Amino acid sequence: MKRPVLHERLQAVTAPIRGGNVVILIASLVGLSGFLYPFLLPAVAQGNESRARAGDAPYLLAIVTALCLFAIVVELERGQSGASASKTVALLGTLVAIDATLRLVPTFLGASPIYLLIILTGFVFGPALGFQMGALTLLVSGFITGGIGPWLPYQMLGAGWIGMTAGWLPHPATRRIRLGLLAGFGAAWGFLFGALLNLWFWPVTAPGLGADAGLYWTPELGLIETARRYGAFYLVTSFGYDLFRAAGNATLMLLLGGPILIVLERFRARFTWQPWTEFPPAPEVPARASSS
Repeated sequence: MKRPVLHERLQAVTAPIRGGNVVILIASLVGLSGFLYPFLLPAVAQGNESRARAGDAPYLLAIVTALCLFAIVVELERGQSGASASKTVALLGTLVAIDATLRLVPTFLGASPIYLLIILTGFVFGPALGFQMGALTLLVSGFITGGIGPWLPYQMLGAGWIGMTAGWLPHPATRRIRLGLLAGFGAAWGFLFGALLNLWFWPVTAPGLGADAGLYWTPELGLIETARRYGAFYLVTSFGYDLFRAAGNATLMLLLGGPILIVLERFRARFTWQPWTEFPPAPEVPARASSS
């Protein structure tokens, strides 16, 4: 009796790391190394950040895009020929197309409407689909808006991690609490996204000044001094823009998140099916002996 129960619990624990989630994990590790390797290789020359990272950006862009597409294939294969996987992929393509065109909407400083759908998709459909939603949205929108450059793969990773971590959030029973949670999550990522994206160029940026202003990284710095300098750099250069992004994310979530959440959850309910489970036959009730 204990062995089947243990097997079922083991399956429940290992299910979230199977299929497309493994591919997304690999993409995240590759992306994380892309952000951090300048700190580990001090020989990278400082100077113009676009030139300094232009060499590795195409490779990172190709790897992240290929892994996102491979994750879609894995999900289709895992679903066998079932309609649920193919419908989910079709929905992903539709959501990416809609969200990418929202990049054309005029924005105010750092605020943008594209993060709303990324967060909600990850929250409803899970981390793997959330990562693909974020990364592919930024990829397609880059072609639509002409925003293609060495920064694009890092934007894809940042948006992908927004959708992925949205899939890790709890799902409170009360819809109002859900919206409050998602609004706070969107506000937090408004700051985190900017702080993360600065790292693609900050370690290779030269001060351009005769004296060090205490805002830039050099290889001889320790961990604490590096964090202090980056904090000062972030406050001076990005905090104002990220404040508008955080406020925009929270406001859009409170205004539009409820109806969109209902629609996405309805789609998820229609695309999800449970395999047939046979219940054990009911025990036979012995017939009563007739009284003579």
